[in-house]
Amino acid sequence: MTQPLLKVLLFPALLLLLAACASTAQQAPQASTPPDTTRKPVPAAAAPAPLPAEDVSKYRPVFAAPRPQSATATAAVPKTTVPPTAYVNPQVEQRLRDQAYTNQNVKYTQGYRILVYLGLERDKVMAIRRTIIGRYPDETDYIVFKSPVYRLYIGDYPTKLDAARGLARLRGLTPKLELEPTQVLLNKNP
Repeated sequence: MTQPLLKVLLFPALLLLLAACASTAQQAPQASTPPDTTRKPVPAAAAPAPLPAEDVSKYRPVFAAPRPQSATATAAVPKTTVPPTAYVNPQVEQRLRDQAYTNQNVKYTQGYRILVYLGLERDKVMAIRRTIIGRYPDETDYIVFKSPVYRLYIGDYPTKLDAARGLARLRGLTPKLELEPTQVLLNKNP
Protein backbone atom coordinates (compact mmCIF):
# COMPACT_ATOMS: atom_id res chain seq x y z
CA MET A 1 0.00 0.00 0.00
CA THR A 2 1.06 3.45 -0.64
CA GLN A 3 1.41 6.08 1.98
CA PRO A 4 -1.38 8.44 0.75
CA LEU A 5 -3.82 5.57 0.74
CA LEU A 6 -2.88 4.69 4.32
CA LYS A 7 -3.45 8.30 5.38
CA VAL A 8 -6.90 8.34 3.81
CA LEU A 9 -7.93 5.11 5.56
CA LEU A 10 -6.43 5.85 9.01
CA PHE A 11 -7.47 9.50 9.30
CA PRO A 12 -11.24 8.86 9.72
CA ALA A 13 -10.54 6.05 12.21
CA LEU A 14 -8.33 8.40 14.23
CA LEU A 15 -11.05 11.04 14.29
CA LEU A 16 -13.62 8.52 15.54
CA LEU A 17 -11.26 7.37 18.30
CA LEU A 18 -10.64 10.96 19.47
CA ALA A 19 -14.36 11.70 19.49
CA ALA A 20 -15.03 8.59 21.62
CA CYS A 21 -12.32 9.58 24.12
CA ALA A 22 -13.61 13.14 24.32
CA SER A 23 -17.15 11.99 25.06
CA THR A 24 -16.06 9.79 27.99
CA ALA A 25 -13.70 12.36 29.56
CA GLN A 26 -14.89 14.24 32.64
CA GLN A 27 -16.26 17.63 31.88
CA ALA A 28 -14.86 20.66 33.66
CA PRO A 29 -17.52 22.44 35.68
CA GLN A 30 -19.09 25.25 33.75
CA ALA A 31 -19.24 28.63 35.45
CA SER A 32 -22.87 29.52 35.78
CA THR A 33 -24.77 32.09 37.71
CA PRO A 34 -26.47 30.79 40.83
CA PRO A 35 -30.23 30.62 40.77
CA ASP A 36 -32.05 33.65 42.11
CA THR A 37 -33.60 32.70 45.47
CA THR A 38 -34.85 36.10 46.54
CA ARG A 39 -38.56 36.48 47.16
CA LYS A 40 -40.30 38.51 44.51
CA PRO A 41 -43.03 40.94 45.56
CA VAL A 42 -46.45 39.55 44.69
CA PRO A 43 -49.12 41.98 43.54
CA ALA A 44 -52.09 42.27 45.92
CA ALA A 45 -54.53 40.95 43.32
CA ALA A 46 -52.54 37.73 42.84
CA ALA A 47 -51.84 37.09 46.56
CA PRO A 48 -53.91 34.28 48.13
CA ALA A 49 -56.39 35.32 50.78
CA PRO A 50 -55.18 34.71 54.37
CA LEU A 51 -56.81 31.88 56.24
CA PRO A 52 -59.28 32.94 58.94
CA ALA A 53 -57.94 32.59 62.48
CA GLU A 54 -59.43 29.68 64.37
CA ASP A 55 -61.28 30.56 67.54
CA VAL A 56 -59.57 28.62 70.34
CA SER A 57 -61.17 30.48 73.23
CA LYS A 58 -63.45 27.53 73.96
CA TYR A 59 -60.37 25.46 74.88
CA ARG A 60 -58.87 28.00 77.31
CA PRO A 61 -59.51 27.37 81.01
CA VAL A 62 -61.52 29.94 82.92
CA PHE A 63 -60.61 30.69 86.54
CA ALA A 64 -62.81 32.43 89.03
CA ALA A 65 -61.42 35.59 90.58
CA PRO A 66 -60.38 35.13 94.22
CA ARG A 67 -62.71 36.64 96.78
CA PRO A 68 -61.14 39.36 98.91
CA GLN A 69 -60.96 38.49 102.59
CA SER A 70 -61.37 40.95 105.36
CA ALA A 71 -58.38 41.89 107.50
CA THR A 72 -60.05 40.59 110.65
CA ALA A 73 -60.61 37.14 109.19
CA THR A 74 -56.95 36.63 108.26
CA ALA A 75 -55.69 37.92 111.58
CA ALA A 76 -57.96 35.58 113.54
CA VAL A 77 -56.55 32.36 111.99
CA PRO A 78 -52.88 31.85 112.89
CA LYS A 79 -50.84 29.97 110.32
CA THR A 80 -49.06 26.92 111.64
CA THR A 81 -46.50 24.92 109.74
CA VAL A 82 -46.14 21.25 110.38
CA PRO A 83 -42.67 19.87 109.73
CA PRO A 84 -42.65 17.00 107.25
CA THR A 85 -42.27 13.62 108.88
CA ALA A 86 -42.21 10.01 107.78
CA TYR A 87 -41.48 10.62 104.10
CA VAL A 88 -39.20 7.58 104.01
CA ASN A 89 -41.11 4.36 104.24
CA PRO A 90 -39.50 1.26 105.76
CA GLN A 91 -38.61 -0.32 102.39
CA VAL A 92 -36.73 2.79 101.25
CA GLU A 93 -34.99 3.02 104.60
CA GLN A 94 -33.83 -0.59 104.28
CA ARG A 95 -32.51 0.06 100.75
CA LEU A 96 -30.58 3.09 102.03
CA ARG A 97 -29.01 1.00 104.81
CA ASP A 98 -28.06 -1.71 102.28
CA GLN A 99 -26.48 0.86 99.97
CA ALA A 100 -24.53 2.41 102.86
CA TYR A 101 -23.22 -1.03 103.82
CA THR A 102 -22.22 -1.73 100.20
CA ASN A 103 -20.43 1.62 99.97
CA GLN A 104 -18.36 0.77 103.05
CA ASN A 105 -16.84 -2.17 101.16
CA VAL A 106 -15.77 -0.09 98.13
CA LYS A 107 -11.98 0.26 98.20
CA TYR A 108 -11.09 1.85 94.85
CA THR A 109 -12.42 4.59 92.60
CA GLN A 110 -11.32 6.46 89.49
CA GLY A 111 -9.13 9.37 90.52
CA TYR A 112 -5.74 10.99 90.03
CA ARG A 113 -2.14 10.56 91.13
CA ILE A 114 0.75 12.94 90.57
CA LEU A 115 3.67 11.59 88.54
CA VAL A 116 6.68 13.15 90.24
CA TYR A 117 9.60 11.26 88.68
CA LEU A 118 10.09 9.22 85.54
CA GLY A 119 13.63 8.05 84.91
CA LEU A 120 16.34 5.43 85.09
CA GLU A 121 18.12 6.31 88.37
CA ARG A 122 17.03 4.51 91.52
CA ASP A 123 19.01 6.77 93.85
CA LYS A 124 17.36 9.87 92.42
CA VAL A 125 13.82 8.47 92.79
CA MET A 126 14.54 7.51 96.41
CA ALA A 127 15.97 10.98 97.17
CA ILE A 128 12.87 12.71 95.73
CA ARG A 129 10.65 10.32 97.68
CA ARG A 130 12.47 11.11 100.96
CA THR A 131 12.17 14.86 100.29
CA ILE A 132 8.42 14.70 99.64
CA ILE A 133 7.64 12.32 102.54
CA GLY A 134 9.78 14.47 104.86
CA ARG A 135 7.77 17.58 103.97
CA TYR A 136 4.31 15.93 103.59
CA PRO A 137 4.23 12.73 105.71
CA ASP A 138 0.48 12.22 105.19
CA GLU A 139 0.88 11.76 101.40
CA THR A 140 0.94 8.22 100.02
CA ASP A 141 3.78 7.39 97.63
CA TYR A 142 4.03 4.65 95.02
CA ILE A 143 7.24 3.60 93.28
CA VAL A 144 6.63 1.57 90.14
CA PHE A 145 9.54 -0.15 88.43
CA LYS A 146 9.13 -1.46 84.92
CA SER A 147 12.58 -2.33 83.70
CA PRO A 148 14.51 -0.06 83.25
CA VAL A 149 12.23 2.86 84.19
CA TYR A 150 11.30 4.07 87.68
CA ARG A 151 8.08 6.02 88.25
CA LEU A 152 7.20 7.84 91.47
CA TYR A 153 3.54 8.64 92.06
CA ILE A 154 2.25 10.71 94.96
CA GLY A 155 -1.25 10.77 96.44
CA ASP A 156 -4.69 9.24 96.01
CA TYR A 157 -6.93 12.07 94.85
CA PRO A 158 -10.56 11.21 94.02
CA THR A 159 -11.24 14.53 92.22
CA LYS A 160 -9.24 16.63 89.85
CA LEU A 161 -9.58 19.64 92.16
CA ASP A 162 -7.91 17.76 95.02
CA ALA A 163 -5.16 16.61 92.64
CA ALA A 164 -4.58 20.19 91.46
CA ARG A 165 -4.19 21.32 95.08
CA GLY A 166 -1.65 18.54 95.70
CA LEU A 167 0.14 19.50 92.49
CA ALA A 168 0.40 23.11 93.69
CA ARG A 169 1.96 21.95 97.00
CA LEU A 170 4.59 19.85 95.24
CA ARG A 171 5.35 22.44 92.54
CA GLY A 172 8.79 23.56 93.83
CA LEU A 173 10.16 20.15 94.83
CA THR A 174 10.68 18.61 91.38
CA PRO A 175 11.14 20.09 87.91
CA LYS A 176 8.32 18.19 86.20
CA LEU A 177 4.95 17.13 87.60
CA GLU A 178 2.03 15.55 85.78
CA LEU A 179 -1.48 14.48 86.73
CA GLU A 180 -2.37 10.97 85.66
CA PRO A 181 -5.87 9.51 85.85
CA THR A 182 -5.79 6.11 87.49
CA GLN A 183 -7.59 3.89 89.97
CA VAL A 184 -6.95 5.21 93.49
CA LEU A 185 -7.38 3.83 96.97
CA LEU A 186 -10.49 5.29 98.62
CA ASN A 187 -10.27 4.24 102.24
CA LYS A 188 -6.71 4.38 103.56
CA ASN A 189 -7.68 3.16 107.04
CA PRO A 190 -8.08 -0.66 107.09
